[in-house]
Amino acid sequence: MSFQTIEWKNDKVVMIDQRLLPSEEVYNEYGSYEGVAGAIKEMVIRGAPAIGVAAAMGVALGARSSESKNIDDFEDEFNGICDLIGDTRPTAVNLFWAIERMKKVFSDNRGEGIEALKGILKQEAIRVCHEDIEINRRIGKNGGALLGDGSRVLTHCNAGALATAGYGTALGVIRGALDAGKKISVYADETRPFLQGARLTAWELMKDGIDVTVITDNMSGHLMKKGAVDAVVVGADRIAANGDVANKIGTYMVAVLAKRHSIPFYVAAPLSTIDMNIADGSFIPIEERTAREVTHIQDRMITPEGVGILNPAFDVTPNELVTAIITEKGAVMGGYKRGLEDLFAKN
Repeated sequence: MSFQTIEWKNDKVVMIDQRLLPSEEVYNEYGSYEGVAGAIKEMVIRGAPAIGVAAAMGVALGARSSESKNIDDFEDEFNGICDLIGDTRPTAVNLFWAIERMKKVFSDNRGEGIEALKGILKQEAIRVCHEDIEINRRIGKNGGALLGDGSRVLTHCNAGALATAGYGTALGVIRGALDAGKKISVYADETRPFLQGARLTAWELMKDGIDVTVITDNMSGHLMKKGAVDAVVVGADRIAANGDVANKIGTYMVAVLAKRHSIPFYVAAPLSTIDMNIADGSFIPIEERTAREVTHIQDRMITPEGVGILNPAFDVTPNELVTAIITEKGAVMGGYKRGLEDLFAKN
């Protein structure tokens, strides 16, 4: 990739500040787990897989800074670190998946001693990052096969390299099709209110020389009606056991339009985004974010002072609107409960 979303470097967590894109390409260094937690909460880093990587690295960073002298005190401190990071964002299940993975590593290696355990946790966090990139490449290969040569693809929000450790999920599918020699062009809708499509998807695709056109959120139906969209590919922040998909607010609207115009609607996500403990989308917690994201664009206020504001960050697309869920172990098309169970059963 031509940029690095997140990495462990010199015992610090380095991440690109996505709040400043596309105007500035700035990399922040974090030497404390509190700093990493703040970066997740304030959307310096966002996107479910990237949040998972950041959580693992934040946990490892916190463990390394511990001055506990016995394993019981160290474990208490470790659990407090996990709790603080776990309180940052409620919808993206990768956050909790990564924390549970780090907790298991702690439990499995508790007898190794504090200093050895710190090193083991660090290596596990780095492994989470490297695995994510490889998983995304497999998602891209599996999903790229579903796109026809010459496809015009609409995507919502940013599920690219910026939303992962690298390569991307939804944009990984586009990259996978391009790697297979297909010609692909992309419509990136702006994705109000945080403008992840206009700011981030457009930036990273242009940086990699991929054909991209930005549209406003209310243009997608018009383009579909004109026959200008061949497929929709989005990511996910949590997928329920029945295939209901929580993704950035506005995804449901795009899915309804795609269904109306008989356009395939693909969801690309790693298995770590699938929450088999949740029966359906009604149980997925929806994060409500600050009103300022709606009332302001950067420092400019665009709404009347004192007006009421709603700002749910995500919505849920029911499984009947989803053509396929694309993972690193293959794609499931319908029959999602059984199909997703089968994916987890694969070696």
